[in-house]
Amino acid sequence: MTDNVALADRQLVVFTLGDETYGVDIATVREIIRMQAITAVPGTAHFVEGVINLRGTVIPVVDLRKRFRLNEAEHGKETRIVVLNSEGQEIGVIVDSVAEVLRVSSDAIEPPSSMITTTDSEYLLGIVKLPDRLVILLDTERLLSREDHNKLAAMASREEAKGEAKKQERRSIKTAAAASPEGTEGSAGEKVLTKNETEESTAPTQGENMLAKG
Repeated sequence: MTDNVALADRQLVVFTLGDETYGVDIATVREIIRMQAITAVPGTAHFVEGVINLRGTVIPVVDLRKRFRLNEAEHGKETRIVVLNSEGQEIGVIVDSVAEVLRVSSDAIEPPSSMITTTDSEYLLGIVKLPDRLVILLDTERLLSREDHNKLAAMASREEAKGEAKKQERRSIKTAAAASPEGTEGSAGEKVLTKNETEESTAPTQGENMLAKG
C-alpha cells in the first residue's frame, strides 16, 4: 500500500509570481539559476525577454508575468530563471522567487475550475490543495503554443549561428596576427626602444637606493 502511494506522489518545484504560488513537475526542470544579463532579440513576442548563453547553449527566456498577463514588477535579489524542458526544447522562465521542492499526493490535485479555464489557459494542469494554500500546477508542455516554440527554436538557432560566426572571426584575426612577421618580431627600432624602456624602468632611482640602504 505504501509503495502504491509513493508511486502516486509527485515532486513539484514551487515558485511565486506576485501573490500566487505555482508548481511544475520536477522532472521538467533542468536547473534554477540567478537572474543574469539577457540579450534582447528584436521581433519576438511581448513575453520573450531574449536569450542567455548557458555554458555554450543559447536558451530563450520568457517572462512568465507577461505570459500570464500579470502586472510587471522589477527584478529583485530573489528573482530566478527556471530552465525547463518544454516540447523537447529548453527554455528559461523568469519567476519572482523559487520557494521549495514539494512532494504531493495525486489525491491533492484537482482539475482546474471551468471558471478559470479559457482557451489561453490550457497550460493549467490542476490545483494542488494544501492545508495552508493553493498551488497552481502548470503543464510545461503547453506553456507556449506550437507556433511560439517554433519561433523560439528558430531564434535560438540564429543567435547560436551569430555566436559561432563571431568566434570564427576572432580566431581568423588571431591566426592572421600570429602569421604576420611584423606581429611577431617587430622592427629593429621597436627592439631598441623596448630594451631602453626596460633598462630605464628597472634601474633604481637615487631615492630607492637610499631606502634600500636604510
